[in-house]
Amino acid sequence: MAKKKEEKGSREIVPFRPLREFMPFREMEKFFEDFMGKRWGHWPVFRWPEFKPEEMAPSVDVYEEGDNVVLKAELPGMKREDLEVNITDNTITISGEKKKEEKVERKDYLRMERSYGSFVRSFSLPSEVESEKANATFKDGILEIKVPKTEEAKKKKIKVSVQ
Repeated sequence: MAKKKEEKGSREIVPFRPLREFMPFREMEKFFEDFMGKRWGHWPVFRWPEFKPEEMAPSVDVYEEGDNVVLKAELPGMKREDLEVNITDNTITISGEKKKEEKVERKDYLRMERSYGSFVRSFSLPSEVESEKANATFKDGILEIKVPKTEEAKKKKIKVSVQ
């Protein structure tokens, strides 16, 4: 998706960046890069870390397997107690908070890194499932949720002719 930028009669296509508000220092960084680069040649510029929401959201597969609708989410480095799974009506919601802390202490230096982040993802389930009978397992960073289909859904089979 792109927005059109109109300036003195010229039309230029500008990429649409919906997450621009999450990068408040990008414009300031560009200003300093332009200013320092023009004035003193190549100047090392501090770079603010980029906000990447896709890194926090887990990869998820939703598929049918036998008599179940299965949702599998990759959640490496997370603990079972940091996850929450809820089903309301025909929507399943996975949420969690990732906390990572690394500390390296040596004779001549100390390095400590922390990273935190949370995510929420929701998925619509077919109306032909028994959400009250859902069960979830978490092993080796993989969350697997199985929701059984209703008897009516198991019997439903539609043949489509291919032309």
